[in-house]
Amino acid sequence: MPLLHLSLPPHRLLAAGRGRMYFPPAPRHSRLSVRAAAGDAAVSVAAEAYGLPFPPERASHHRELAAATAAVEVACRLCVDVKRSLFSGGKSILEKNDQTPVTIADFGVQALVSLELQRLFPSIPLVAEEDSATLRSSKAGDDSSDVLVESIFSAVADKVSNSGSPLTQDDVLRAIDRGGKDAVSFDSNPATYWVLDPIDGTKGFLRGEDALYVVGLALVVNGKVTVGVMGCPNWTNDTIANEKDDSSAACNGHGILMVSHLGCGTWSRRLSAEIGQYTTAPDIWKRCFVDTCSVVHMARYCIPDSQTWDMIPLSALFNSTAGESDPENENEILLLSVFCGSLCKYLTVASGRASVFVLRARPTTEIKSWDHAVGVICVQEAGGQISDWSGEPLDLAADLTSRRIIYPSGGVLVTNGGLHDKLVEMISANYK
Repeated sequence: MPLLHLSLPPHRLLAAGRGRMYFPPAPRHSRLSVRAAAGDAAVSVAAEAYGLPFPPERASHHRELAAATAAVEVACRLCVDVKRSLFSGGKSILEKNDQTPVTIADFGVQALVSLELQRLFPSIPLVAEEDSATLRSSKAGDDSSDVLVESIFSAVADKVSNSGSPLTQDDVLRAIDRGGKDAVSFDSNPATYWVLDPIDGTKGFLRGEDALYVVGLALVVNGKVTVGVMGCPNWTNDTIANEKDDSSAACNGHGILMVSHLGCGTWSRRLSAEIGQYTTAPDIWKRCFVDTCSVVHMARYCIPDSQTWDMIPLSALFNSTAGESDPENENEILLLSVFCGSLCKYLTVASGRASVFVLRARPTTEIKSWDHAVGVICVQEAGGQISDWSGEPLDLAADLTSRRIIYPSGGVLVTNGGLHDKLVEMISANYK
């Protein structure tokens, strides 16, 4: 698909009351010279305005992290707005037709993030979950599809930065396709690219209660995840507070933004009350650390919602309980109920709420890179460790041409680090 080429003036302002980022046009006589430096200027302003918790000289990809943070936070606002519309008039999600609402949010987030990253970093490709094939194939002569595309466009147009050119529906569809499976072809050489999961935890998004869902964005450089941002709009104090461990990264209020940069740690703060209204208070960021549990049966575990404990090799050694486990019972472990996608499990481990996340790879299910990439760096920089069941690091470049699928031996193991070697040994001994 052709890439968008949008001009970007140098000064970033906020449209009043809308949470929309606005770029005023440059004077005609200087527009050509402005374009050459526009990306650097815009990202520099974003980095300064967002007040990241570590200085640029410590982070080689500080600019990319600032842009990713801005994009994810605005994307979270899109999700909140779409979800709020589901309940207007007292209607529940289950009374809505099909999965149209979540389709609007999934496609809308991918288009929005794609447009923001394309403008600021046009040479860095995007690997993401969605493409517009179904929208395009059914658009002609299908009124309901026309309404869906218009709804996606409206959701994006209300949030995207103004590039000086009017945004069209075709722009939005092309932006979605920039992350699609046919957008870019890699080879065996090292590459730099973004990985986006527009909404991880679709079931959580659709539920009436506050089941978790995450917008996740990572930057991979030469096979290593270097930058990561996760936004979870319905994360609460109760979700992450751990009364027994003061090191857990509890954030005050509703919604969490977690950022990570290689060598700079993992940090979290509240989502802004009005997305796009920057705040630079030095104490808004809290450093995230994994928990310090070093006893296997006393750790807190979570597994995919689609899997059961008896599918995990550890079940040969431990029973599971959903209530508080007895520390003296060495045959029983605590299994936390963390609803929906994989990224919220990474978030719970990185914040110290859970000790371990275990996922079994099944022959009938492909494991997607966007379900894990951003979680990898957030957990690692919080002090944790990630591998497959044999103890080998996850290989994000195993899918040589598209970087969309990973192939962990046995499954994925995410821990607080202190338990990792013990659990790899136990799993290997009981995995069949």
